[in-house]
Amino acid sequence: MVDSKRGPGIEAEPRVQLLRRERVHEGPLLRIDLDHIRLPNGHPTSVECIRHPGAAAVIPLLGDGRVVLLRQYRHAVGGTILEIPAGKLDPGERPEDCARREVEEETGYRPGRLESLGSILTTPGFTDEVIWLYLAHELRPCPARPEADECLEPVLLGWDEALAAIDAGTLRDAKSVVAFLRADRKRRQRTPYPA
Repeated sequence: MVDSKRGPGIEAEPRVQLLRRERVHEGPLLRIDLDHIRLPNGHPTSVECIRHPGAAAVIPLLGDGRVVLLRQYRHAVGGTILEIPAGKLDPGERPEDCARREVEEETGYRPGRLESLGSILTTPGFTDEVIWLYLAHELRPCPARPEADECLEPVLLGWDEALAAIDAGTLRDAKSVVAFLRADRKRRQRTPYPA
């Protein structure tokens, strides 16, 4: 049986023993635990773990082939970055529902159909965060509803322009890069390469 938080590609390690867990911080977005464990080799150690509820991220694809990205202020990196719409899952929320909600709130488009691009582990060295990735099709305009703490501006780019921004290093947000590379692979598999 696959653990829903672990997902594919992660096997439980039954020989790891949790000796003690200390909750260091609990906030509205994250919890931080200090886990004291015994590794399979018998070595005791302590590991800081950021617990995250999970998130969904989406490439909104317009009918003319352009994509809707966001230029968004991210305080942790000290400035504004280019990225795809994304947000954390609310308690009990399915990733697909989160994806639809985030596209509507942040871009002013309502997705008609979502295509799964799988999921990623963001930084497994210190967090359990999983982000589910999607490509949104059949977009219809609707009122945008960004949250008060979101400073963002929608940016329209052609598909190849977005890929070029990855190569140029101007689009370097990991979830966005992975989503585009997975979506581009799917697109190329459906369409024969030109001779």
